[in-house]
Amino acid sequence: MESNSPERPIEQLLVIGTGCAGVETALAARSEGWQGGITLIGDEHDLPYHRPPLSKGYLAGTTSRDALSQRTLATFENADIHLHLGVRITAIDRCARSVSLTDGTCLPYDRLVLATGGKPRTLGGLDHQRIANLHYLRTTEHADRLRSALMPGHRLIVIGGGYIGLEVAATAIKAGLEVTILESAPRVLARVTAPVLSQFYEDVHRGHGVNIRTSEQITHFELDETSMAIRAIHCLDGTRLPADLVVIGIGLEPNIELAATAGLEVQDGIVVNTTMQTADARIYAAGDCARSVSTLYERSVRVESVPNALEQARKIAALLNGKIPRPDGPPWFWSDQYDLSLKMVGLSAGYDQLVIRGSVVDRSFCAFYLQNERILAVDTVNRAVEFNLSKRLIALQTPVDPVQLADDAVPFKDLVNRYLASLTPTQP
Repeated sequence: MESNSPERPIEQLLVIGTGCAGVETALAARSEGWQGGITLIGDEHDLPYHRPPLSKGYLAGTTSRDALSQRTLATFENADIHLHLGVRITAIDRCARSVSLTDGTCLPYDRLVLATGGKPRTLGGLDHQRIANLHYLRTTEHADRLRSALMPGHRLIVIGGGYIGLEVAATAIKAGLEVTILESAPRVLARVTAPVLSQFYEDVHRGHGVNIRTSEQITHFELDETSMAIRAIHCLDGTRLPADLVVIGIGLEPNIELAATAGLEVQDGIVVNTTMQTADARIYAAGDCARSVSTLYERSVRVESVPNALEQARKIAALLNGKIPRPDGPPWFWSDQYDLSLKMVGLSAGYDQLVIRGSVVDRSFCAFYLQNERILAVDTVNRAVEFNLSKRLIALQTPVDPVQLADDAVPFKDLVNRYLASLTPTQP
């Protein structure tokens, strides 16, 4: 039986990271009944804020800085959560159960949650700190710097045709810039969507004037005479693309160094079990940095999704307080580009059939990813009803009829109710 030492009159919960996973873990742990101390540690000086709008409304100037805030200072004070901001963790001492900070502080813990998030993947061969017109997008500082550089008539090259790259391109083209996207894969969004979605978004962007070059390989960056700005990008086919500014959006690299140095297992993320625990039962991980076992998909996954991070945080909070967490739901994602609302739910890897519902031409449709006639994932464009109701079908792994699924004449709600009714036992 464990007891608190004299130096630890109450149990201490330390949460490293002030993204959505870290903030939700701290607040949910308190609301679920944690009686001990809670300290939330972050390397930025600002109060915790939402990151997804940085490449959307915040970059475009339609979302204010205040609107990004996750919670007010009063919220943390009322929950008796201590904020330790503007510092980094330098080491975890698992034997002493303590962490060391860059400000010289050493904090003890009884339970430790790693919600360290990730950082933008970088391209080799560039001095990212010195080149003035090279941009990444992960923090408000990044977004402020990029927004100030979006001048009408300037030539922007976006490297990477994922969500971030496409969202930045949409904002920049509307701001009057000349925009080129360079994607090494044969199509944009290749890692996350079916070819029909990729083609649709390529057509949309080209319709707005964006130059999209897929299967493109960069050979080198041409710097100006000061070597402090990119003048042009050279491609393998001999093309020289002049640039006034460059944005790199080639994915996120999970922050796993702290865990690895502490001797925890890492594999493109901090490895945790179904209860979000590492091999050290006192240490948990959640959010973009965590590689967990999905009970829904029965495999190890690392998911970069705000709703997924919140769900994992609430699971940890419940377990810390001896409660049973809710079952895993399918992760979901969203992307705003022009007047299009792309919402996705589930993980499509392993699908063997694609069903389209609605009209691609009318810019209102869904793509259902099926495996053995069960829905793995759904991509929806301007289709809120299908997006919301599909979550239940994915979670229940209900068999569906692909023909009925594609029939847009039948209201989707009626179709879902029919499937759900088939699962309800009949009364004798």
